[in-house]
Amino acid sequence: MKFVKMHGCGNDYVYIDGRVYHVENKSEFAAKMSDRHKGIGGDGVVFIESSKTADCKMDMYNADGSRGMMCGNALRCVAALTGAETVETLSGVRPVTASGDGLFTVDMGSPVFMPNPLPRYPIHIVNMGNPHAVMFVESAANAPVESLGVEIERLYDGGINVEFVNVLNRCYLNMRVWERGSGETLACGTGACAAAAAAHRLGLVDKTVDVQLPGGMLKIEIRESVYMTGNAVKVFEGELLC
Repeated sequence: MKFVKMHGCGNDYVYIDGRVYHVENKSEFAAKMSDRHKGIGGDGVVFIESSKTADCKMDMYNADGSRGMMCGNALRCVAALTGAETVETLSGVRPVTASGDGLFTVDMGSPVFMPNPLPRYPIHIVNMGNPHAVMFVESAANAPVESLGVEIERLYDGGINVEFVNVLNRCYLNMRVWERGSGETLACGTGACAAAAAAHRLGLVDKTVDVQLPGGMLKIEIRESVYMTGNAVKVFEGELLC
């Protein structure tokens, strides 16, 4: 079975062409392959499948084997691998265009702002195809990402991604993220969109924002939808022998 390892801003996944290779238990396979010591290593596994509504379908699983609904960084990598201009996800079909210089722009859809069910935490709930708890902090670098991320993820029904966001100016955010099912990752595309959307709604930033994550930069534009631009980098490819 052949595979490709790719990352978008450091958010790394193992990519399998499900149109060619059949995996019986995708959840178990994803957990095994994502292990950074005993497997290939990654934030999860993405299976590229056929689609009746788009050029292809992205079926993604987190590092713990749980199924993911949407991942903007993985979606760019799928487009880079396949040349797809539309990608089906569990959160709907997403258009994607090559922007040149290895960059891809994805129409991520409109943010849905929801009530905070955990009022003791100063979080803003934003759904970008998957749920996010955006927390504005004085320093993303010093934020208790792991301890508080785990706490909020477990308390939120169904789990949630948690963003720790520092607003540096009206065009620039610094952010770290705790992803449900994967832990702290170097980047989260939907999380960057959620953070920019929440900050814009509060009047803290303009419509175009650069979001700095530990793994790199994402450009977020808030129009009728939220548009995300970032890289898609092939790390290596190989073949599983067992």
